[in-house]
Parts: sequence; structure tokens; C-alpha cells
Amino acid sequence: MSKYIIALDQGTTSSRAIIFNHSGEIVNVAQKEFTQHFPQSGWVEHNPEAIWSTQISVMSEAMTKARIKEDEIAAVGITNQRETTMIWDRKTGEPIARAIVWQDRRTARYCDTLKEEYGEVIRKKTGLVIDAYFSASKIKWLLDNVEGARERAEKGELAFGTMDSWLVWRLTEGKVHITDVTNASRTMIYNIHDMQWDEELLKLFDIPKSLLPEVKSSSEIYGYVDSRYIPGGKVPIAGIAGDQQAALFGQMCTQKGMVKTTYGTGCFLLMNTGEEAVESKNNLLTTVAWQIGGKTTYALEGGVFVGGAAIQWVRDGLRSIRTADAINGLASMVEDNGGVYFVPALAGMGAPYWDQYARGTIIGITRGTTDAHIARATLEGIAFEVYDIVKAMEADSGVATKELRVDGGAAASNLLMQIQSDIFQFNVVRPQVLETTALGAAYLAGLAVGFWKDTDDISAQWKKDRVFNPELEQQKVDHMLKYWHKAVNAARHWIEE
Repeated sequence: MSKYIIALDQGTTSSRAIIFNHSGEIVNVAQKEFTQHFPQSGWVEHNPEAIWSTQISVMSEAMTKARIKEDEIAAVGITNQRETTMIWDRKTGEPIARAIVWQDRRTARYCDTLKEEYGEVIRKKTGLVIDAYFSASKIKWLLDNVEGARERAEKGELAFGTMDSWLVWRLTEGKVHITDVTNASRTMIYNIHDMQWDEELLKLFDIPKSLLPEVKSSSEIYGYVDSRYIPGGKVPIAGIAGDQQAALFGQMCTQKGMVKTTYGTGCFLLMNTGEEAVESKNNLLTTVAWQIGGKTTYALEGGVFVGGAAIQWVRDGLRSIRTADAINGLASMVEDNGGVYFVPALAGMGAPYWDQYARGTIIGITRGTTDAHIARATLEGIAFEVYDIVKAMEADSGVATKELRVDGGAAASNLLMQIQSDIFQFNVVRPQVLETTALGAAYLAGLAVGFWKDTDDISAQWKKDRVFNPELEQQKVDHMLKYWHKAVNAARHWIEE
């Protein structure tokens, strides 16, 4: 029997490959960052070739370092930054332009023009609010602004994909053009009830159907990795989920009402709502959590666009710290925030505010404020954003949250996790394997090829690393929340022109 699963974790700032064994333990990891392009204010782009080259090189590196042969690999699973949009030539595989990243705001004004007339229609069909965040307006922008793109698309010469589609296309040498239900559900043109591309929405955004990938479940064999990349050409690509859904599965939040937060570039919270697509009354998104064996599971989702990226900004923009981890030591130098609040709306605000015109705000600065107070306010700002979303989820689902399962890079910060527990006044649980996004993709791929028998087989592997209990009195938390919400109001609707 094959011994390993390789998960390709194609993120917003880096590509990673992680090899897992049958116990769900990490055998090896390789990671490479790639360049972020900011051609204009509010624009964020990636070079698709850089994503491909970093992803394929880390897969090869991880296999070489772990000394793993091709016949020892049971399957490849893929998880990816969602909504990031690209179009390429079906014959040559050549991208027609750089990929437009999920954080990009160039279509914000266009999205505003649709809200009044189509907001309710889109929410009912897709579970999403109209926002530049999702893929539909990005696809339209590329077709309208890249010379000859619309004509070529009409002739069926071009292919659209999110990063999962792009990687599968390249790994199979152009044989397979697919996506999975979780990524499709983030495009704003996929009906999450009928589980198919929506003709009315394709017409609204003027997107030819010939551009679109075939939509598959999250756990099945889609194709095989070409022998150029793994010799033998027999390794199946068998699991795909967008990064947040993959993390929900990797955290084994398989029961209705379970919640996880991933602290990555952004912070994303998902609550499993079972086989019911719960319609949000509190500006959350309804999304497909996964589809396995013909059964679809749904989730409520709230996303903070800037989470860990706020720490990167303190490192690269303020230059207060040399490494991201150093924020913990700096923030620990003060007992509290000294009255300083940081709303990290560096790319507008996501759930539950959905304010494209909010901007990052540091407020409450006095002569006594130090870089340590700002560092602490940065960590608290991330935790407050998460708090606001969980409160919205509780209102929608009617279920009070009893614990939060956490993962992602910033979840390694004991200080941030303690602050999070204090603000919530309930336990925050960190698992032994923090790479739950990649682990979720590995689990989905492994289930498809019989590497793991079923979800019960996998659930037995999930282990806690540490539980953070609240230590701050409620009165102090209420005071902080009051000033946090004052700071949020100051940051909102900042841009007017």
C-alpha cells in the first residue's frame, strides 16, 4: 500500500507542498514565496507562471527531501487561495494577463452599481453578497480590458480558472479543466442549491459558458499527474477544496455547529451548518463546505481580509519588527494596549461590515504610545475582527459557540490565542497539526482513493496541542469592545471619491 499523500497548498503569498503519512503527521514541507504585484492603488495581481513554477518546485523538493518514490504516493490533494481569477489560452496554456487576486478592489465601483437591483437575486442563488472579492466581476474585467479576450472567449479559445483549476490543468498537461464545488461556490456565478453554473448570472456578467471549468465533488479522482512531474504518470489528483473549506475539514469540524478560524493572510471563520444552506441575516456568506459521495455539506462563513497580513505590514511597512514572530515579544512588553486600537482594514472590511471604502486606522495614540502598544493593538485588532464574525454566526444559527478551533500561521502565537480566548470568554483550542488547510486537502484526496476508510477513521487522528482559557475579567473585555467598535466606526466609509 502507498504510504503518503501530498497536499499542494497554493496560498496568497506562497506555494507549499506538505507530505502526510497515514497518521496525518507531517513528513516533510517545502515552501516558496512569490512576488505580489500592486500596479495601482487597490489592485493586487499574481503572475500565474510564478505560482505554477513555485508550486511544482516545492512538490519536487518535498519529495526529494523526504526520499519518497512515486509508487509510495497514494494521491495528490490541492487546496488554494480562493476567488483569485485568471484566464488562459486553451491551446498554448499561456495566461492572457496576470491573475487578479481576491484582495483586488478594481471592480468595487462596478459591483456597487449591481447591488440595488441584483443583490437579493445573487444572495439567494449563490449565498454571497455582491463584492469585488469574488471572481465574477474579475472575469468580466479581464474579458473587457485585455485586448481580444472577449472575442477569443466567445470562440471557446480561452479557459477561466481559480488556482485549483490552473494547477490541475498544468499537472495533467492540459488534459483536465475542472474545479470543485467549494471553489465554484466562491465565483458568484454558481448556484449553490442547483449545484451548477447559473445561466442568469452568466448573462448578467457577460461571461461565456465555454470559458468555465467542469464542476466536480471535493473528493474524487479528477486526473493523473503527468509523468513529467511525478515519474510514472499514475499518481491521481483526488481531492480539492478552497483553503477555508479544506481547513474546516482538516479541523474535523464535521458536526453541525462546529466552528474554526484560520489565521492566515486574512482570517476566515466557518461554521458547519450540515445539509442546510442557512441564509444569513447578518452579512455572512452561505457557502459549500464540501461534497463527498454525492452529499453536500454547507457552511456559514465570515472573512476578514487582513489578519496575518496586518502583522506583515507592521514588519514591512512600519519596520517595527524584523520577523513576523517578533511581534509577540514586542507586544508582551506592555500589559495592555494603552488605549490604542488598530482596525486593520488595509483592504476594506469584510464580514460582517462589507465596507469596501473602509481603511486601516490606528486610533488613541498619545505621547506615551510606543511601538509595543501598536504591536499589541495589532494582535487585538485581529482578535476583535474574529469576535464580530462569531457573534454574527451565533445570531444566524441560533447556536451559542462553546469553543473555537484555530489554525493557520498566526495561530502559533500564544499571545494572540490568549487575547482571543479573553475576548470571547470561552476556550480556544489549537490542534497539534497547525497545517490543517493542507491536511484537509490530504484527507479529501485520501478518502477518494481508500487511503483512509471514512471520516470516523480520520476523526480519531485529531489531537489538541493546547487549550487557551479566558483570564481577563468580563468588565475589562466590555470596555475594550466598546472602544473597538468606536474605532471601527471611525475607519468605515473613509474613501469617498
